[in-house]
Amino acid sequence: MRRIWFNHWFSTAYYIIQLIRRENPDVWIIGSNENPLSPIRNVCDEWYQEPVLKDREYVDFCLDFCRQHQIDAFLPRREMVSVSRYKSRFTELGIRVMVDDYDCVSLLNDKAETYQILLSKKLSTIPHHRIVTNASDFAEAYQALSSEYEKVCIKFVHDEGGKSYRLIDNDRTGYSALFKKLTTRMTYDAIFEALSEQPSFPRLMVMPYLPGEEISVDCLKTESGLIAIPRVKDYSRIERIEYEEDILDTCRQLMEVFPLECPCNIQFKTLHGVRYLLEVNTRMSGGVHMTCEATGVNIPDLALNKLFGIPKNWVLEQKPCCVTHVEMPVVL
Repeated sequence: MRRIWFNHWFSTAYYIIQLIRRENPDVWIIGSNENPLSPIRNVCDEWYQEPVLKDREYVDFCLDFCRQHQIDAFLPRREMVSVSRYKSRFTELGIRVMVDDYDCVSLLNDKAETYQILLSKKLSTIPHHRIVTNASDFAEAYQALSSEYEKVCIKFVHDEGGKSYRLIDNDRTGYSALFKKLTTRMTYDAIFEALSEQPSFPRLMVMPYLPGEEISVDCLKTESGLIAIPRVKDYSRIERIEYEEDILDTCRQLMEVFPLECPCNIQFKTLHGVRYLLEVNTRMSGGVHMTCEATGVNIPDLALNKLFGIPKNWVLEQKPCCVTHVEMPVVL
């Protein structure tokens, strides 16, 4: 029986675990999260609350956890860059880790550096952006971009889960504000005031807001070839599986430039009909279960067996279709 550990995953990992169990009924799933009431606990055989640690301290915790619970395979989400940096410490103990090599993971988790590589290789259209580290440079970048684009947004270069993402919205009052989700919106003045509290801050990316469709491509390199399945997301809950050759070709090229062996997700966004490459996430996406249900290709199962050196056959019929998901109650 293989003992598999998921650390601090987002809630839709609930379905990733179910997809793994579907083809591997004998696995023993161990989950952990700093939130003791994460819904993932309901599909785990064992559940633990994590301490709040960072960087090397968190890696040390993970190593101790793996030893204590006799983990065979570690599927990290929290602190993936740090885990990849010390991946050899796990493999020396015979623990398989579903994370790519540090050089690649650290690069792709630094959007500014990633964009520089992509620009130099001319693989895809990259959003116009500026990197700033103080309030005055932010003000200059905002003025330049807002003169060219309708809306501007910001995000720290190093960010987990998009927590720092903000859309700059100077019309947050009045009747129209009643129809907006304001949790990720701030006025320019509020952001400038917040940034001015520090003489300098970690690199912040200022870029145009891209309101068009998002294309989320779930990818996995296998012995039988590259799996690349695009989901087109607009502002409804219906997502479309569509196989546009230019998107697939860009993904093939990206996977050659960035030799990712673990599952990943490539995101594109559009603005005024122009398609931009947004980012490459070095993990499974939060919607990978919809991709799997729509196509019959079980990416989590294939990835886990690949980690153990077991190739499995898969068949993808490139049939366009639509997919959605429904919420369900989960008693914790």
